[in-house]
Amino acid sequence: MSKKATLADRIAKARVLSDPNVADRARRGVQAFVQATTQEGVPAADVVGRIADGSAAQGIGRVGLSAVQTGGFACTSGCAFCCILSGDDGGTITEAEAVALHSALAPFAGEPDGRDWNVKACPALDPVSRQCRVYDARPMICRSYVSTDVDACEMVSQGKASDGPGTLDPYHTYLAALGLSRAALKGAKRVSTYALARVAAAAVEDLPLEDALTKARHAPSELDAELRRSKRDLSRAG
Repeated sequence: MSKKATLADRIAKARVLSDPNVADRARRGVQAFVQATTQEGVPAADVVGRIADGSAAQGIGRVGLSAVQTGGFACTSGCAFCCILSGDDGGTITEAEAVALHSALAPFAGEPDGRDWNVKACPALDPVSRQCRVYDARPMICRSYVSTDVDACEMVSQGKASDGPGTLDPYHTYLAALGLSRAALKGAKRVSTYALARVAAAAVEDLPLEDALTKARHAPSELDAELRRSKRDLSRAG
């Protein structure tokens, strides 16, 4: 993709399975990312690379989170019910997030991890303090999952439905931006997603990054499934 106008045109025409308002915010965010990085003198190939690895979507999500009012949440350090994962996936993350997570967690390889506290817990947890050992590198799904009720979190961790926990709106925008990025780059650059839990487990098991990414890479259908879940959640909330 040699012409910036071609990238802009692809982004403008791309379609994503999401709430129309969320999709519109995501599109504007990706367009702003392209404009800003281009003005900074970033080569076109690198701009495409940052869109493909999810850096653009991640930045859009974090900007949205920075504007969220955090009062009223019950989340506290060491309250790790939200880190007890369902299945072996743990959530959808981008390539950029997977690389950062692996890099931050690799120094803890061979040490006890969250699974020594709870067999279903995220390997990034410290099993004693129940705090995230790579807090600054945590993905968007971790940053945007909050709750107003600790007891509800415990129930959800046991597989019981309960009101209280949920994802903040910027997560849905981030996810839509990732889906839009994949649609815009179709045929030009692969946009992959990864399983958070598998990346974390690979890091503490001392697997090299490339092997960890191969082991944790999703099938393309997983992002579509996550986008559908996001759209349903937004529909229920509305």
